[in-house]
Amino acid sequence: MDLSIIIPLYNEADSLPELKAWIEKALEGFTYEIIFVDDGSTDDSWKVISSFPAGTGNPVKAIRFRRNYGKSAALYEGFAAAEGDIVVTMDADLQDSPEEIPEMVRMIREEGYDLVSGWKKKRKDNALTKNLPSKLYNWTARKVTGIKLHDMNCGLKAYRKEVVKNIEVYGVMHRYIPYLAKNAGFTKIGEKPVHHQKRKYGKSKFGMSRFVNGLLDLMSLWFLSRFGGKPMHFFGTSGILMFLVGFVMTVWIIAAKLYHQANGLKFRAVTDQPLFYLALVAVILGVMLFLAGFIGEMVSRSSTERNNYQIKDRI
Repeated sequence: MDLSIIIPLYNEADSLPELKAWIEKALEGFTYEIIFVDDGSTDDSWKVISSFPAGTGNPVKAIRFRRNYGKSAALYEGFAAAEGDIVVTMDADLQDSPEEIPEMVRMIREEGYDLVSGWKKKRKDNALTKNLPSKLYNWTARKVTGIKLHDMNCGLKAYRKEVVKNIEVYGVMHRYIPYLAKNAGFTKIGEKPVHHQKRKYGKSKFGMSRFVNGLLDLMSLWFLSRFGGKPMHFFGTSGILMFLVGFVMTVWIIAAKLYHQANGLKFRAVTDQPLFYLALVAVILGVMLFLAGFIGEMVSRSSTERNNYQIKDRI
């Protein structure tokens, strides 16, 4: 089978028939499966999906959650069910065009990309609430991840099957699938400018809070990718530096007091100096950070995933 088209959705009953027809028209000549993942919709989305003929040549599959878990959970289940050589993800709101898929597939097959991400170069969203925050978010993501994508969170993406079978999408990490792929060893990541449509039915399920949360998630993912398997390198180093700063400050304060006392100069008691208490705080924080790193190492070494490596070939 050439393709698996994974479509996570939440309350998109109106758009689903039109989307399915659009996919069928755009992908003539391909063998594919469409996998709808209903993320706990409260409208008639599941009823609409159930009305689609299952088919044999290009089958329709469907997964339905009991409640709303989020897009990452929907993609995780979709990836697990995918059987096509190339996996494509797209949103169900008709803003992603299936007509972009053949070219993205060509880039993977002929140019050797592991992942091709869409780039909504000309967005049809509100400039104040979507465009400007999106530009800031993507600029930050490029700096942190080192992946030169203009639109990391675009829902329209194409992957080699090996990519989706070797990454774990959890929480709300669907925003950073290219970064997850890079950390798994799939480094040839490209992008393609895609046509962005205005939303035809319903309303967006995401608000401004997703950009703040997205930056926090990016920091978490960066930290885990850098120090997840070696927490002592971060906490231990920070703890030692903090301890040394506090220790040096304490020694300097005490030495200065003894020097002034020995030479008959005016001096202040050590405990009367605010700097002394700051030094003590630095020492205590240093010890706590070091212990946090030590505990983190114990937890990491007890993990069942500690020797889970991505192997490309064997001879």
